[in-house]
Amino acid sequence: MRDTIDINSNDNALFVTSQCNNRCVMCCQPPLQQDDIDFYLRKNQALIDSAPSHLPILGITGGEPTLLGERLFEMLQRIRTRLPETEIHLLTNGRAFADKEYARRLAACGTDHILLGIPLHSDYAGDHDAITQVKGSFDETLLGLYNLARYGFGIELRVVITRMNYRRLPNLPNFVYRNLPFVEFVSLMGLEYTGYTVKNKNQVWIDPLDYQQELEQAVQGFRDWCLDVSVFNLPRCLLPQTLWPFARKSISDWKTSYLPICKHCIEKADCCGLFATSKAQSRGIRAITEQTR
Repeated sequence: MRDTIDINSNDNALFVTSQCNNRCVMCCQPPLQQDDIDFYLRKNQALIDSAPSHLPILGITGGEPTLLGERLFEMLQRIRTRLPETEIHLLTNGRAFADKEYARRLAACGTDHILLGIPLHSDYAGDHDAITQVKGSFDETLLGLYNLARYGFGIELRVVITRMNYRRLPNLPNFVYRNLPFVEFVSLMGLEYTGYTVKNKNQVWIDPLDYQQELEQAVQGFRDWCLDVSVFNLPRCLLPQTLWPFARKSISDWKTSYLPICKHCIEKADCCGLFATSKAQSRGIRAITEQTR
């Protein structure tokens, strides 16, 4: 995470705490039990005040931002005062919004120019709770989503694909369409091989080559329901060509890398690349040529 606001970057974000109330088994930045909220609050206030007035987008991330409690609303109001036209992308597990009053307080900060990115790991509560390692987190997340929808917030569902949930990917489109019709975007995300993923390798890691069929079925299902779906963090060489139109250059610019073989790939300019932070890569990384396209 960079310490300055760069108008030319696609990844300006305020890191608000390293604490989290989930313990996701594939977390790329494992949470810390330390009282750091005040430290980051002071740092982020300075970043907000120094940001260019025409900054297009600003993320808020952690850890879990809602652990700031009332101070999250104070931060949002500061952003709104200083950067009224900047889009805010708030990444949260959504559980705090199971409290109707907390959702109402967020809405009081304004519902325009804000998108909430909330993970839903499965259509099945058992899988979701096993991934977060918090019993009842599925129900809390859904209730939070419903409370946020009452106020018209823009919502992005984020699904990190692991060995624990890939088989149920084809079930997600029907679940989302029938139960969460207010969702604006769905992001299906490749796994960053770092943090808890390394520790829990046998439990969570799966080579993207091994879930192409399930991913393709999920994307097609979302398209059949006319839902806006994207594929994040997966280079083109690991995707069937049918999914290339949905693949986004999603990896933060400060941690995007390429292997030497990528130098010869004709799709490199449109490819998201690889996580520089990953400790291992797929066996399928290759250069796409006119002959192998």
